[in-house]
Amino acid sequence: MLTRVKSAVASFMGGVMAGASNGDQPGGSDLPLKFPYSRPEFLGLSPDEIECSADHISRPILILKETKRLPWSTGYAEVINAGKSTLNEDQACCEVMMIRRRSPGSSTPNRTPMSSRRSSLPNGEGLCPRENQVSQDTSDNLTFNYWALFDGHAGSGAAVVASRLLQHHIAMHLHVVTEILCTPNQLPPTCLGEEPVNHHLTPKSQNALTRAASLRGAAGAPGAPASPCAQPTRFFIEKKVSNESLVVGAIENAFKDLDSQIEKEKAVFNISGGCTALVAVCLLGKLYVGNAGDSRAIIIRAGEVIPMSAEFTPESERQRLQFLAYMQPHLLGNEFTHLEFPRRVQRKEVGKRMLYRDFTMSGWAYKTIEDDDLKFPLIYGEGKKARVLATIGVTRGLGDQDLKVHDSNIYIKPFLSCCPEVRVYPLTQCEHGADDVLVMGTDGLWDVLSNQEVSEAVTCFLANCDPDDQHRYTMAAQDLVMRARGVLKDRGWRISNDRLGSGDDISVYIIPLMYGNRPK
Repeated sequence: MLTRVKSAVASFMGGVMAGASNGDQPGGSDLPLKFPYSRPEFLGLSPDEIECSADHISRPILILKETKRLPWSTGYAEVINAGKSTLNEDQACCEVMMIRRRSPGSSTPNRTPMSSRRSSLPNGEGLCPRENQVSQDTSDNLTFNYWALFDGHAGSGAAVVASRLLQHHIAMHLHVVTEILCTPNQLPPTCLGEEPVNHHLTPKSQNALTRAASLRGAAGAPGAPASPCAQPTRFFIEKKVSNESLVVGAIENAFKDLDSQIEKEKAVFNISGGCTALVAVCLLGKLYVGNAGDSRAIIIRAGEVIPMSAEFTPESERQRLQFLAYMQPHLLGNEFTHLEFPRRVQRKEVGKRMLYRDFTMSGWAYKTIEDDDLKFPLIYGEGKKARVLATIGVTRGLGDQDLKVHDSNIYIKPFLSCCPEVRVYPLTQCEHGADDVLVMGTDGLWDVLSNQEVSEAVTCFLANCDPDDQHRYTMAAQDLVMRARGVLKDRGWRISNDRLGSGDDISVYIIPLMYGNRPK
């Protein structure tokens, strides 16, 4: 078991190297690729430029050539890893999405609910319709801005698929509630397909509600006839749900749907590995940041740092993982224990007392060691070296359905959640200056720079830029990536104070918030 663990940890710490095993090359599978590997579309790179960007020795930093390619003068920069994987496993996407409003009385989504500012993508499963299929009258449509970063592991396949499709799944789920979101102070229906209790009800439904209210005495005094103008009763509604909650639910369901789609299509397409996902959606004056994985987003406002995500790692989700293993011990394959010990238990310690903790505990206590405690811990290691089932260092993301413990039949996926945590920022309720930004970055940035270091770097850089320069946010993103990558010294990348620089893929958005305050 120990040899198996060492091999698995080495594989994931070192990444998936060149050859057929990485799942990104056609030779890695007999199945066709879902989408070809590339860099973000908005970078506008030629095939030669994409090839040059994959130099693991010089590690050139890629930036936007044209700021107009992204909304709000968003800045973006990226760099490939120092050799841990053949390709850049980070992917990024930025879109302005438009959702057609549902027709009143409709209980099913339109066939073409939304459009994007770009043309249809290949193999897009009909999620992105042609421009001529969309109504030219945008007054009844709902528009949202979308930014996303995906950090792949064991190949870039899942990250590429997620970058092409997640925004469309979000739009599909928002489309179901568009009529509610566009109507202030409207109560949502209690179940999908049931119309909201308001004037949009068909006459037949309105009469049914009125009759029901009369039978229950809710329209007036007991026995009194129901007035045709009376408001329908609320006994069908369990609770009032805010529009904000509906948007959060749409984002959460979009993650789950895409994860299911990847699982199904892995039987048809070569979709390698899995990926973490960090998305930002600006809709109706609020900024929604959804995170599944260990990427991070922060808002920098007047020098203050406002965290907009939390990393999901084996350590941060220890109790959830231990509870699952306790409830379903068969998932551990009789080789792991759900208990945590301060170090690996040795056979000579059976019968002795040692500190431990399980899913019910945030602190530590003593227990007498038994034979079962000699099994390998469900979570082993600390910090960036912590692993679930000695295999993977993140606990949320998309894909990974076929990931197993090395040389075993134990699947990792039951312990990996695709559900994001969504945080909401009231964008239009705050005044923002030109230097107030949302910074989104993959873990390659945050592994070597703290929130405060990023805040100070961005604030200082923007303060020295011309406020009218539309490239200032791209240059700030480039500066951040350069700080995290460092410079090549003595065969290693070094940053300030001679610390080790990031050898991982790094992708960074810098999004100015002042554009979110402007009226549409």
